Amino acid sequence: MNRLSAERSAYLRHSANQKIDWYPWSEEAFQRAKEEDKPIFLSTGAIWCHWCHVMAKECFEDEEVTGILNENFISIKLDRDERPDIDRRYQQAVAAMGSGSGWPLSVFLTSDKKPFFGGTYFPPIDSYGRPGFKKVLRAVADFYGSKRKDVDEYSEKLINLLRPKPLLSKELNESLINEAIKNILSEFDPQNGGFGTAPKFPMAGAMEFLINRFFFTNSEPIGHAIKKTLESMAKGGVYDQLGGGFHRYSTDAQWIIPHFEKMADDNAWLLRNYIYAYSVFGDEYFREVAEGIIGFLKNVLSDYRGGFYASQDADVTPEDEGGYFTWTDEDFRRVLDEEEYRVLTLHLFNGNGAMHHDESRKVLFIAVEAEVVADKMGLDVTRVIGIIKRGKEKLLKERNKRETPFIDTTLYMSLNGLLIASYLKAYRILKEEYLKDFSLKSLERLLKSHFIGNELFHSEGISAVLDDYVYLIDALIAAYEVTADSSYLDRADGLMELCIKKFRDKDEGGFFDTDKEVLGLRLKAIEDIPHPSANSTGILLLLKLYYLTGKEIYHQYAEEALKVFLKNAEDTGIHAGYYFCAADAYFNSIKLTLETTPASELAETALSLYVPYSGIAYGEDNGRVIPCLKDICGEAIRSPDKLKDFLRHRS
Repeated sequence: MNRLSAERSAYLRHSANQKIDWYPWSEEAFQRAKEEDKPIFLSTGAIWCHWCHVMAKECFEDEEVTGILNENFISIKLDRDERPDIDRRYQQAVAAMGSGSGWPLSVFLTSDKKPFFGGTYFPPIDSYGRPGFKKVLRAVADFYGSKRKDVDEYSEKLINLLRPKPLLSKELNESLINEAIKNILSEFDPQNGGFGTAPKFPMAGAMEFLINRFFFTNSEPIGHAIKKTLESMAKGGVYDQLGGGFHRYSTDAQWIIPHFEKMADDNAWLLRNYIYAYSVFGDEYFREVAEGIIGFLKNVLSDYRGGFYASQDADVTPEDEGGYFTWTDEDFRRVLDEEEYRVLTLHLFNGNGAMHHDESRKVLFIAVEAEVVADKMGLDVTRVIGIIKRGKEKLLKERNKRETPFIDTTLYMSLNGLLIASYLKAYRILKEEYLKDFSLKSLERLLKSHFIGNELFHSEGISAVLDDYVYLIDALIAAYEVTADSSYLDRADGLMELCIKKFRDKDEGGFFDTDKEVLGLRLKAIEDIPHPSANSTGILLLLKLYYLTGKEIYHQYAEEALKVFLKNAEDTGIHAGYYFCAADAYFNSIKLTLETTPASELAETALSLYVPYSGIAYGEDNGRVIPCLKDICGEAIRSPDKLKDFLRHRS
């Protein structure tokens, strides 16, 4: 009997008609495994995950696989978006086995939830250099039945290996900032932008750190790395050239062929990168990309009642990877007139965008700039730009007629807090009223639905984890800064106190990822994986709340966490990019007390310029702004021009 049809998770319901005797994550499943003396097979994935759907079709709908699983295992299906805490622990376990990590995650457990074998995607029979799932299942069942003592000993050792090791506190010195910049730039790919080699992920935390450092130093190498990376991503296939927004990551070093899922968190962080870069560099292209991200979020991942959805799936069917987003030459000829076809084929339709499973289908990316197209075709560049705009509108209209990849409409607190804060930060620079209005409406809805009886929830019926708290606090502070409504700041302050009570490591400092042990573990990490870590965000918010509320304990906890994570961050390098933002904020925070209304020209000036590590507070209306660098306050500023000059030259 498959038990998934009544689950809230769309990913679990997607497997409800399979003949596998699936359980959701539940004590009932582990109790049955104990009674029947069977190992657990745990499959964890997400509705947006292409290879999850491939493995489901190839393996979980195969009669032989179904028979082996039902006879020899108790099978559990887990949605990693719904239970990131459980998924994170098993990801680390499988990585420790040397089997990589990612989704789908395929883990074999004892009846007391301890992992003893695992991997990611398995084909049904040996292929792609991977062992076949049928062979794996038989081998695991035999091993579990004949080598139980080895299973128990190994699984116990593995769990102990995952337990966080004591961290050694290290003194802070501002020189760590320059050292971090040097290490990050050493991984910069000067040819293609980004960092490292394929596959390439947008490293949003490291990018924000670089943008902030450029603001202070005007360093040409930093500026080049930022612009090259942001331009390369936006011109590649990893950016949706028609509908806006970013796919999850690029499979190649050139940012051309993406994994096609489009995630709320990716786009929230990238919106910040592009909007901050637009403010700092004044480059209109960065503004256009930011507006493209907002357009995608508005059209695809927004609930008109308020709130943001979680993701858009990579595919309509697993057989047609990227089919919704890719194009053939025949498609172009059918949709575009002759002139549009010639221009857009040169501009967007290039052999380097060919899909591996069907080379006639291409990912659109900017292969040839409009100026070069104009030169090649002997046309005026303004005319070419107009043709490109017209042709892209036609292509998008045509694409909108296709069957759309599934959209997960779950309202997760963490994702909503993150996006609300990003929208409000974008509103300050773009001055688009929709961004503020929708953010505040979404914030009120999520507070009503997810904060019940002084208890925060990740989603319906699922307790909140650290990410949910810190991103909601970020959203509340952002709401206070644009409205001057002190109730938002009061709620942020109260939530931070609750967050400290539930998650802070009272022995070492820093935050655990959960308020209770999950699988016997509480994890405490600083890595951006690849999104900025919740601990780094938490440290930044502690510093910000210290300057906004004057509570010394917040500064103490932030400093304590920075010290305890410093060695890890130095060892982690670019993957701790957001930690270095938090450390930078420790040395370079600024508080602006606006003794004026948010609608005044003075306040508009303070709000509309991106100034790293700044906090906005409000006081009585005396027509002035009081700037304080850390704890040292300067003379009051009454002129918008003088304030603008002061903020632009903070370096």
